[in-house]
Amino acid sequence: MPVHAITPDYTGDIKDRLENFHGNQIVYVGWDHHLMFCAAFAYPLPPETPFRTLRDEVMPEAFSLHPEWSQIDWNKTAWLLDGEPFEPQLDVALKDQGVGHKSLLRFQTPDLKGYKSAGV
Repeated sequence: MPVHAITPDYTGDIKDRLENFHGNQIVYVGWDHHLMFCAAFAYPLPPETPFRTLRDEVMPEAFSLHPEWSQIDWNKTAWLLDGEPFEPQLDVALKDQGVGHKSLLRFQTPDLKGYKSAGV
C-alpha cells in the first residue's frame, strides 16, 4: 500500500529504493495461516537468485523454527506473487519470474494448519 503525504509539497528521500541495496532487491516471504510469524520476512537477495536457493537455503533461516516446517510437501504448496497465483520455476532467477524489488511471495500449505491448528 503506498503512503501519501498529507501536504502536496512534501518531498523526502526514499530510503528503500532499489539503488540503496548494493545489487540486491528486497523480497518479502510470508507463510499464510502460520501465526507464529506475525509478518512476512524481508530478504535482501540478488535478482539472479534461483527460486530453489530462496526456498531451500534462505527461507529455512527463519521458517524452520516452526514445528511444521519439516512436514511441508512442496508439491502441494500454493504460491502467490504480489497477490496473484504463481508457479515458481525452481532453477530460474527470481527476476526472470517477475519477482522484483519489494515483491511479496506468500505460500500456503493446505495440509498444515499452523501450530496446534492456530491458523484455521
